[in-house]
Amino acid sequence: MMPLPKRSLTSLLVRYNGRCILVDCGEATQIALRRAEWSPKPIDVMCFTHYHADHISGLPGMLLTMGNADRTEDLLMVGPKGLERVVTALRTIAPELPFAIRFHELKGAEETIALPDMPEFSLSAFKVNHNIVCYGYDFRLARAGKFDALKAETLVSDKRKWGRLQKGESVTGDDGSLVTSDMVMGKARQGLHVTYTTDTRPCDSIVKYAQGADLFICEGMYGEPGMEEKAVSHKHMTFTEAARLAKQAHVKELWLTHYSPSLIRPQDYLDTARAIFENTVAPRDGRVKELKFAEESDG
Repeated sequence: MMPLPKRSLTSLLVRYNGRCILVDCGEATQIALRRAEWSPKPIDVMCFTHYHADHISGLPGMLLTMGNADRTEDLLMVGPKGLERVVTALRTIAPELPFAIRFHELKGAEETIALPDMPEFSLSAFKVNHNIVCYGYDFRLARAGKFDALKAETLVSDKRKWGRLQKGESVTGDDGSLVTSDMVMGKARQGLHVTYTTDTRPCDSIVKYAQGADLFICEGMYGEPGMEEKAVSHKHMTFTEAARLAKQAHVKELWLTHYSPSLIRPQDYLDTARAIFENTVAPRDGRVKELKFAEESDG
């Protein structure tokens, strides 16, 4: 809820193939980016879970920094209803920018947002249970099947057409017939999956979207014993509740986040969470993980 000397407000940066998606932008988010030696200029999409100050108050400074970095490309913003009104108000102190902002306001309980420049990347939002409208976000990177070069050569000898087949397009074969992508591509392989949620009570939508995630990032507001009643009244979660969600969703790894300011050493309370879900981490600021496609023994 508030920055501490060695703990900034909660934010997530997802980076893929030179593109970046930022989730939430509390005060000092751009300082955390600088500390990680990352530039805000290539941020293509900003997603907001909700409009409490600790999740959006760093936006004006971030926008000004992006403008000063000579960014000219459009910026897509995604968030609950009222997004354009909230951002416009915050931009009173950042009125002139060298790039346009496009707004996508979420309306339903769940929604998938189209990213035309990244067809293999899926971004979905799902409503959670906080004291104001709040969404979690789900990121999935699809992985196509293996390209069968030997089979392709028998159908299309012109290798300049192979790239189109690998992208899912159809081409004309050597005998004049139509060669479709599925004729030379194997079945889709396991992709990558990250789910992020904060400021919520446990709910079914989280389990639904986090199912099988490689990385599940979930709020753990309270780690100390005896905080269950406070978690319920403030619509937040305990470490053990987050761990139960991770276990239900069969995720590979759980990162806790959005700690209470009174929780100075989250690591001291990990044992109770790990008793439920062993692969639970209480990260410090700046934690980074590179996800890689699994090697498949069947080729």
